Amino acid sequence: MIKIKSSKGYLVALESVAMTDIVLNMFIFFFISFSLLYTFSAARMSRIEVRLPKASSAVMPEGSEKIILAINRHGEYFIDDTKIDGRRLKSLLKSRTEDNPDTGVMLKVDSSSRFSSVVTALDAINELGIQKVSVAAMKDAQKR
Repeated sequence: MIKIKSSKGYLVALESVAMTDIVLNMFIFFFISFSLLYTFSAARMSRIEVRLPKASSAVMPEGSEKIILAINRHGEYFIDDTKIDGRRLKSLLKSRTEDNPDTGVMLKVDSSSRFSSVVTALDAINELGIQKVSVAAMKDAQKR
């Protein structure tokens, strides 16, 4: 008498591999999709319209934590996309830099903004003794 083995064991193994492959591909698809949705979400993008001036020597600042202080063309102040009153600018900057005195400030000023708004912001930054200040500008494509 000859025993013939059934091939059911192999089919089960192949079906589990195929199912694992499908689940893994679905995981990768959803992981990439949600990562892209999070990265490019409207909530993470800046809602403040600031037309930065152009500069031929504009570079990307590096270093520690930064507070982004934006001034739009109407002279309104924004700290990290939150509109603030100009009279509270100094106190808000102070509260944000108390824990880490090494915190820097990046000024994003609209090119058509009034200079008095910039002076007010720089005055508050100077009074608080913040040493790391950078001014945002767009890299000018034309070489002069």
